[in-house]
Amino acid sequence: MATWNMYSFQDPNSFISLMLIWLHDYNMMLLISTMLLISYFIFNLFYNKFTSRNILHGNMLEIIWTLLPMVVLFDMAIPSLKVLYYMENMQLFMYTVKSIGHQWYWSYEYFDNNFMVMYDSYMINTIDLPKSGFRLLEVDNRLVLPNMVPVRNVVTSSDVIHSWAVPSLGLKIDAVPGRLNQISLYSLRSGVYYGQCSEICGMNHSFMPIVLELTDEKSFKSWLMFMNK
Repeated sequence: MATWNMYSFQDPNSFISLMLIWLHDYNMMLLISTMLLISYFIFNLFYNKFTSRNILHGNMLEIIWTLLPMVVLFDMAIPSLKVLYYMENMQLFMYTVKSIGHQWYWSYEYFDNNFMVMYDSYMINTIDLPKSGFRLLEVDNRLVLPNMVPVRNVVTSSDVIHSWAVPSLGLKIDAVPGRLNQISLYSLRSGVYYGQCSEICGMNHSFMPIVLELTDEKSFKSWLMFMNK
């Protein structure tokens, strides 16, 4: 039986994703209200010529349908700019990870004064997929990060344009060759979250998934020490 999540957004795991879902619902409310109002006027014009015989030559009506779209657009722009500001705002981060897109897999690099970890992340073939794994989404090496900690993700590419995207975190940023793009990541809870390259980067575009494993900071530090050996 289908659940509501199949027809809606994924469960949000960051403040950005919560704000994006709220912005979507808010704009949909404005759009539906506008559609109903316009539909009423059209219905009234076509099917009620007695009450609407003077509606085509009303100065006040022309003023209203000129100013009303301006008000609606302004009402949509202010919340959009607020969300955009928080998406582009780079806070004080505690960790930095570099994501590099290749045809067709991802590489991840952790850099700090005390450690340096680099590894590749390939999709697991269907024949090697574990019982609890998701087809075309599982990888051999997940991107491990701490939750409730600000993290900076620096994204680039080694060949063509890719796109690093995790919908449940509200993250999507292009990986452009020769350029470093960065995005802040702050998750609200632990877990495993899936994403995919959202750019048509070649014939195997759909076979470079992203698996983000979020854990507590203590476990993350232990994993880093283990990987740095």
